[in-house]
Amino acid sequence: MLNIDVRSIMGKHTSRYSLVTAVAKRARELVNEADSDKVWVEGKPVTLALNDFLEGRYALLEPEEIRDF
Repeated sequence: MLNIDVRSIMGKHTSRYSLVTAVAKRARELVNEADSDKVWVEGKPVTLALNDFLEGRYALLEPEEIRDF
C-alpha cells in the first residue's frame, strides 16, 4: 500500500476531492487504453495514475470557484 503525502501532489489551492477525482479518471483512462490495445496492465491502475501525477506527466487544474474553499 502506498503511503504518499498528498501535499506533494496538491498545489497550494487544490482540494482533496479534485485530486481523488482526477486520479480516478486517469486510472479509468489507463484501464480503457489497456482494454482497447488488448494489453495487460502492469500494476494497479490507481497506483499508475497517482505516479503520473507525482512525476508530472499530468497536472491537476481546478476552476477558480473551488480554489477558495
